[in-house]
Amino acid sequence: MERQQTLVQYFKEHDGCAPSSELSKHKKMVNSPFQFLRGSAPLMYRDLASHLITLPESLLNIPLTTIMGDCHTSNFGFLSEEGSHGETVVFSPNDFDDACFGHASWDLIRFLVSLPLARAEAEQIQAASECDKLKSKPLADEQQVHSAQHAFLTSYIETCERSLQKKNDNQTALTVFSKGHILYKRWQKALTRVVGGEAFMTKSTLAKEVDLVQWRFKQNPDKFIPLPDDIYENLYMQFRPFMDDEILDIVMRHNAGTGSNNLGRYYVLVGPSQPHDAAKTHIVEIKQQREAAPIKYFPKISVNNRLSAAHLTVNCQRKMQRRPDLILDDTIWQDKHWLLRSRHHARVGIDSEHFLLGKRAADKGGVIQYALSCGEALALAHMRGDRRSLDFQKAVVANLPSHLKNMVQIANDYVTQVIDDCSITRSLLQESL
Repeated sequence: MERQQTLVQYFKEHDGCAPSSELSKHKKMVNSPFQFLRGSAPLMYRDLASHLITLPESLLNIPLTTIMGDCHTSNFGFLSEEGSHGETVVFSPNDFDDACFGHASWDLIRFLVSLPLARAEAEQIQAASECDKLKSKPLADEQQVHSAQHAFLTSYIETCERSLQKKNDNQTALTVFSKGHILYKRWQKALTRVVGGEAFMTKSTLAKEVDLVQWRFKQNPDKFIPLPDDIYENLYMQFRPFMDDEILDIVMRHNAGTGSNNLGRYYVLVGPSQPHDAAKTHIVEIKQQREAAPIKYFPKISVNNRLSAAHLTVNCQRKMQRRPDLILDDTIWQDKHWLLRSRHHARVGIDSEHFLLGKRAADKGGVIQYALSCGEALALAHMRGDRRSLDFQKAVVANLPSHLKNMVQIANDYVTQVIDDCSITRSLLQESL
């Protein structure tokens, strides 16, 4: 009963109401414990602040850096650097909505928690599927996931060690994957979607969202809502100065994300007005920005977090990315903070089934390969928080190796809590019907 009260209070504070079947975000969250984790990032920080989760003290003494804030297995993926305009595809963190200055161990523990939950979701997807091919695929077992948790931390440490040995630097990125790697096919898919790639005109973000004959967003009521003329004109006048070319179309985007599912979001089609040129045309997202997940419960962790929510995201994303998006800015409109950033042409995400189901995942160590890549990518992003010294890397190498088993145990204890929280919230939703 006490945890139920905690959850009700949490949802009222962050979503403006108790768990409700009328809120699409809440309905999406209870589909699985993994979705619950994704939709309730601040809850973990509440539990850290109340010491329901207690991390080793020595890890909290590692210098603060720019962190993802909502680090989990599906917030990594392939993207074209510099937003839509870049031709280099990297594997890296791909969600900075909760980025702020904080403890690296917060990202580490959240990723560790997400691994077993992602496995449970993959198992759930497989069980619910009517596809015989999907049902027949082997699923990585719990021991493999446990090994992947350790591999993630080991990779993170080794990346910091290589920095101290001058074998990598802030310009290092994951850009190539061998044929035997779990991510090889998705990397290849991303490569075809950059400007000039063989699938650019059919599978890129631009091609999937835009009618390239009419040069307007496609009619898709599940994703896009056309705007009344007055709102369209208001948006055009407010945001045109931020764009690198003409605005060709604007729509409201809805039903996107999990944690940010209930926030305002617009897509803007930007490119030459005449003649139209797909290679010079891209999509810019304008998104209402909320406070980063850790800040409410750790308001004094860093003075840098006092920036407006959107400005903080911009600053952190610029630090954590090797080559930041060409359009990455913030502004105030209608008394709310808004983030502007390019939508990557070659964005290819990673869902639970991509690295947990199939022979490569279950029989050839694919889930461990994925964890190793995420550990390296996260370490590179964290290391870029301080480009003047190696103090962060030195502290990680000195402190994290002795806490590997402890961190995995803490994470797995919290996995049980997330599963319980999802069940409690599902019951509350049913009561609200």
